[in-house]
Amino acid sequence: MKNIIIAILCVATTLSFAQEKEENNKWSSNRPDGHAPISVMGDHTHHKGEFMFSYRYMTMDMRQLRQGTNDATTAEAHSNYMVAPLDMTMNMHMIGTMYAPSDKITVMVMANYLENDMNLQIRNGNQFTTNTSGLGDVSVSALYSVFNKNRKAMHAQIGINIPTGSIEEKNVLPVSMGNAVQLPYPMQLGTGSFGANLGLTYLGQCDTFSWGHQITGMININDNDQDYKFGNRYKLNNWIAGKIGDNLSVSVRLEGVFVDEIDGASGALNPMMVTTADTVNSGGTFVNYGFGLNYLVTSGGLKGLRFTTEISTPLYQDLNGIQLKQNYNLTFGLQYAFH
Repeated sequence: MKNIIIAILCVATTLSFAQEKEENNKWSSNRPDGHAPISVMGDHTHHKGEFMFSYRYMTMDMRQLRQGTNDATTAEAHSNYMVAPLDMTMNMHMIGTMYAPSDKITVMVMANYLENDMNLQIRNGNQFTTNTSGLGDVSVSALYSVFNKNRKAMHAQIGINIPTGSIEEKNVLPVSMGNAVQLPYPMQLGTGSFGANLGLTYLGQCDTFSWGHQITGMININDNDQDYKFGNRYKLNNWIAGKIGDNLSVSVRLEGVFVDEIDGASGALNPMMVTTADTVNSGGTFVNYGFGLNYLVTSGGLKGLRFTTEISTPLYQDLNGIQLKQNYNLTFGLQYAFH
């Protein structure tokens, strides 16, 4: 995977030197197709003195167990674990701010509030629910504009993940004899680790449509206070968006995601109790596709406001161990840019 990332970076860098010297006719974000689908973060930069505020509501639905590339049953999970998950819903409210102190640098800050719900089944057939909610981690990044000319643009991202989200969320469970016990890794709100956010984005436009390619990596740097760190996450996004008039665009997106296994383990969890407490059941490879809409207000008091949505679903999932498979991701967003 790392070799693939290096190769893509080399190709993207070569493209930057292949651009013509003409500086006119720059790529522009002031079009309905001038932003990537709302699920893509850090996809564009801003002009000096420009602000953008954004809100995203994201819901992810997971259900049906899967082992590798094959579906699995709760009975198969119960052969090795006392408890197996049935389904999980994660809702996220994300607030973002972007500001450009210069035409070359855009600063981006993102924070989120999470709501997690998981239904599980004990080996004896009884079912129960766990839930957590609260603030997640905060990310701060700088986007550097490499070039913007001939309706092509490229920028690089470097940032830090700040571990503000809790990794000590607890519930009282039917198997915990009335005591609140720590919940497994997927139910926690943060990573507990500082992380590096790295990325490179290449954008292009013509009169009627825009396209983009983005490669990103979220690399967890240190073990957290419970002696583990979540797996690094690498993404490759490709999208194309077509204009339908001056205000509306539609988009299609193809995404590849590679997630490493959790490194280390929490001493507060029994890996034989439930699949989600065993770190071998974490990480995997995903290929997702999405469809989106983007509406831009181009006049009046709300000029610069965008209403966006996207739904995505997996084409391919190869999961490490036995896990719930992803069903769909739905994102709604508002973005407002101004000087």
